[in-house]
Amino acid sequence: MTAAAAPAAAVARPAQATLGEAFRVWAKIALLSFGGPAGQIAVMHRVLVEEKRWIGEHRFLHALNYCMLLPGPEAQQLATYIGWLLHKRRGGVMAGLLFILPGVVSIMALSWIYVLYGRLGIIAALFFGLKAAVLAIVVQAVLRIAGRALKNPVMIAIAATAFVALFLFSAPFPLVVVGAGVIGFVGGRRGVPAFAVGGGHKAAGGAIVADEDTLLGEELPAHATPTLARTLVDALVWLALWLVPVALLLVLLGRDDVFSQIALFFSSMAMVTFGGAYAVLSYVAQEAVQTYHWLQPREMLDGLGMAETTPGPLIMVLQFVGFLGAYREATGMSPLLAGTLGGLLATWVTFAPCFLWIFLGAPFIERMRSNRAMAGALSAITAAVVGVILNLAIWFAFHTLFRQTVRLTAGPLAVDLPRVASIDLWASLLCLAAVVAMFRWKAGAFTTLAMTSAAGIALHLFGMI
Repeated sequence: MTAAAAPAAAVARPAQATLGEAFRVWAKIALLSFGGPAGQIAVMHRVLVEEKRWIGEHRFLHALNYCMLLPGPEAQQLATYIGWLLHKRRGGVMAGLLFILPGVVSIMALSWIYVLYGRLGIIAALFFGLKAAVLAIVVQAVLRIAGRALKNPVMIAIAATAFVALFLFSAPFPLVVVGAGVIGFVGGRRGVPAFAVGGGHKAAGGAIVADEDTLLGEELPAHATPTLARTLVDALVWLALWLVPVALLLVLLGRDDVFSQIALFFSSMAMVTFGGAYAVLSYVAQEAVQTYHWLQPREMLDGLGMAETTPGPLIMVLQFVGFLGAYREATGMSPLLAGTLGGLLATWVTFAPCFLWIFLGAPFIERMRSNRAMAGALSAITAAVVGVILNLAIWFAFHTLFRQTVRLTAGPLAVDLPRVASIDLWASLLCLAAVVAMFRWKAGAFTTLAMTSAAGIALHLFGMI
């Protein structure tokens, strides 16, 4: 080995992470998981890839691509996937549950406050400030992931096409992702260089964190080898945890009871939530308001506002819907107890299937990392994901910086645009301050979140918002 070659091989792999250390890291990620999937993926990437170097760039994106194909919240499933890679099933369960725990607690507390006291200004002000920092985190995520995934004109074209299809034409999310995957599969199988997965040898702080320089490395862990016994155990355990409570409610309470309705309705939603919360929320709102009469349209928007500004997946709004449904419809117990049980039931049947998809599919996906056609498909999906995250980032920016949006349609064109006159001056200034803090002063996410949330409370106390 020559002296000139030595620095390239000098990156030391991190020491093995204990389950206790992983618990603390996943708890940190969970507490910072604001801003929907774009912000949550950004936080995970920053902590797991750049700071801890527990997983490499390409392996992170490989896992993300699989999660984007699944029904349910992709960020929570990504946490479960990586937790499973690091510490087997118990690591996956820990990461997945911790990821949603702050959201469960926050939405439940806000649901109690909502039915007892209505809206509290100081809490709204806290979340007002948080959203400003989240937008800066989302912008940072788009730039970082784009810089790593869009390595050639073909990938840039796929990302741009995905963004245009989603933003301008409201194309179905599964169609966009599957279309990119088919293009990448064909390109990878034919050996087109644009679809090959590249490498890198720079650790955190450099351009790419290479898989071989991380804790997981490039090897396939022993527990990631799919076997018939493991597959059957995972299928039986998670299907039972998901569906046995539903069956018991139907047998004991009957199909017309509100708890049975919540269990059935949100179980069905868990099967069709491709593309995250926004892909299914319009249908949930319609059914919950018009069919079940669990809540009013304004209340549905209030619940979405809670989910947007608290940690955890945006689909946590379903807990608020389940809470109000049981609070108003259940008999034989106090409304608050019924609402609490209804909210937790909606959360359980929404997220239990997520563990099923990961523990069943992840071992097979891991084995496919070396498959050229599959690698090509997932590389193309990575590029499409950049367009997806950019679309989410713009949607979030519109709803953070402006008070009103308007939907324009012309033939196949359908796009939501902000009303310029409705711009929120204080939100814009806080967002600008957050961007400057993170990009210019290199402030951390937690520091920026604390700064903007304190500013939001101060603005409320001085009567400015």
